[in-house]
Amino acid sequence: MRVKLICLLLTAANVFSVYGQEVGEEQELNNLKSELSQIKAQLALLEPLMLQFEAINQRIKVLEQQQKNHTKMASSSTSPPRETSLPKLEEQQLSQQAHGLEREAKIYATLRPTLGYIDENNESQWDVRDALSHAGFKSTVEFNDNWQGTLHGEWGIDLSNNGDFGKARQVYVALDSPYGTVGIGKQRPAQYLFIAEYVDIFNHGNSPFAYDPESLFFVDNLLSYQISKGHFTWILVSQFDGAQGDNNSDLINGGVSYDKDNLHIAMTYTKVSEYEGERELDDNEILGGSFAYTFNSGLYLALGYQDKKYSRDLSHDKQGHTFDMSMAYPFGKYYKVKAGYFDFDDGHSADKTQKFHGANLTFEWLPAENLRLHVEFLHRDFEYLADFNSLSIGFRYDYAEVWRY
Repeated sequence: MRVKLICLLLTAANVFSVYGQEVGEEQELNNLKSELSQIKAQLALLEPLMLQFEAINQRIKVLEQQQKNHTKMASSSTSPPRETSLPKLEEQQLSQQAHGLEREAKIYATLRPTLGYIDENNESQWDVRDALSHAGFKSTVEFNDNWQGTLHGEWGIDLSNNGDFGKARQVYVALDSPYGTVGIGKQRPAQYLFIAEYVDIFNHGNSPFAYDPESLFFVDNLLSYQISKGHFTWILVSQFDGAQGDNNSDLINGGVSYDKDNLHIAMTYTKVSEYEGERELDDNEILGGSFAYTFNSGLYLALGYQDKKYSRDLSHDKQGHTFDMSMAYPFGKYYKVKAGYFDFDDGHSADKTQKFHGANLTFEWLPAENLRLHVEFLHRDFEYLADFNSLSIGFRYDYAEVWRY
């Protein structure tokens, strides 16, 4: 009986021991889960701080690197250049950026050889000629808001004469500001920019054909002023050539143009002093007008007219004119047809005049943006001289490179 009681007590003790152990493990598990939840909550609170820590740390590294660079720049400006110094161009760029400067440099060239069968002065021949090939460079620097300086040089290349690098076309320096642009040097006058440029679309050295014989393309010793307001542009130029003629201005040329969307309208006035040696013959006065418009179909039409009055001593006055009409129409992306009519009268008597009229027709193929190939027929009907006819083919290859720094 005693033995049974002892066994019963041992069994009960064992049961209670197991039960107590299970209860303790469950309590420990609950406690650990509770602690884990608290740690997760604390980590969630720390996450924004960690992100902020990383951001601050990265910013410190950037500022430290910039400080090192500034130290190098300061030392390089007061000490001779070393292998570890910044390159000179990079230093200039950093300095320009610090002062808000913007610079642009451009080099360009266009080569325009032609091969033609030419009937001139009752004689026919094949000849390689040039359609005003040239090359140049242009540089601008902005030194304040809407203020910049311009340097421009351009020279002809005569492919019909050994490819010689020819005479200057444009060489000038200009200052551009909100109050207009002032330039000094050899430049385009208002007469070309407003009248001739819009009809000068052909691949020929004598285009525009009526404008060409006696009109202005480039003028040396020129002072120019140009300003644009809205759709209007005014240009006034004056030539000061102290080597010949008047000690003051030898030429005055001014005009105004209206340009909006596809429309151009302009009027000009020119007064040129004419000399024979040091003897003043008198003045030539020219009134000019132009019109150009591009239609929605792609058709381009341009007209240029000049009324010329030649004042001379001893009542030897004369009256002349030039008229050019140019048209162009594209066929697709790569082809274009151009046509022109022109009429020139120099006002001379029959034994001296070069009076003529004529027409030309051109077909162009444009396989690339900067490459043009053409076939052109040109006819000039002179009033008192032998007519001129030519059939030519030619190329035009344009090249340009621009750097901004």
